[in-house]
Amino acid sequence: MNVFERYLTVWVFLCIVGGIALGQTLPALFQVIGRMQYARVNLPVGLLIWVMIIPMLVKVDFSALHEVRKHIRGIGVTLFINWLVKPFSMAFLGWLFIRQVFAPLLPANQLDSYIAGLILLAAAPCTAMVFVWSRLSNGDPLFTLSQVALNDTIMIFAFAPLVAFLLGISAITVPWDTLFTSVVLYIVIPVVLAQLLRKSLLKDGQGAFDTAMEKIGPWSISALLATLVLLFAFQGEAIIEQPLVIALLAVPILIQVFFNSALAYWLNRIVGEKHSVACPSALIGASNFFELAVAAAISLFGFQSGAALATVVGVLIEVPVMLLVVKVVNASKSWYEAADA
Repeated sequence: MNVFERYLTVWVFLCIVGGIALGQTLPALFQVIGRMQYARVNLPVGLLIWVMIIPMLVKVDFSALHEVRKHIRGIGVTLFINWLVKPFSMAFLGWLFIRQVFAPLLPANQLDSYIAGLILLAAAPCTAMVFVWSRLSNGDPLFTLSQVALNDTIMIFAFAPLVAFLLGISAITVPWDTLFTSVVLYIVIPVVLAQLLRKSLLKDGQGAFDTAMEKIGPWSISALLATLVLLFAFQGEAIIEQPLVIALLAVPILIQVFFNSALAYWLNRIVGEKHSVACPSALIGASNFFELAVAAAISLFGFQSGAALATVVGVLIEVPVMLLVVKVVNASKSWYEAADA
């Protein structure tokens, strides 16, 4: 992990503080930025999100999809967790904690928005950071690559219908045209541009590709941090008034990460997959494509929405929590492999 990735939680925290401070001292500037919109898309944020997402998608090799058949059991477990367990369990956890347990402690007018943000977070499987988690857990690189490529392909078609369905059963209305626009802007177009860039870079060989990725890799985290500064500049007033909001939103996210990673890890053991597949499967099953979630939340609900804040909480806890999961799966290797003894 590079310094940006390893200390992502620290940078996010600093962006929270810096964004709130700038929002309080320069409110007119951020009001101008907030008005720079076209078709409900904030143009500065749209640009930042493309810079954030495209370098990550360049790493994805869709030609690796043929590798899926080599680890069909592990692939099946991860797809089950990503598309049938995680989004629905998060919708339930959002209802339980946001609408029931924590409702008296949260602003009543933002409850639905918080739940929407949590659903957006859970409906987007991780695409980039999972390569780091897989490497740290000695995961099978071909399994990881093929699983990510398959998830990205599914996400193009399934993200919008799944989000619309879960928001619908949560009694949250989102215009289909806005959701469709978000998918085109933040999934389809970045995937196409990233693959064209990947093809162009690989023309000069793998070495040139790796060198280019080292240069553009930090752009993703830098754009993410810049987006967070803008978001917290708009969210500052609400956070100052209710500082416990972030901690309360973290509870359902933490529960779903531990639940889904444990379930994926255990199911892989049950179906007889090797440990080097179970580890990345558990990590892919638990982690989120938080960049897409942040983008969709801002596009659908706006900078000042509870949805945007909820997705950012996912960014805040992603690295430390996933590193903990990595430690657990590494430490439990002997227990896992005892099933074959």
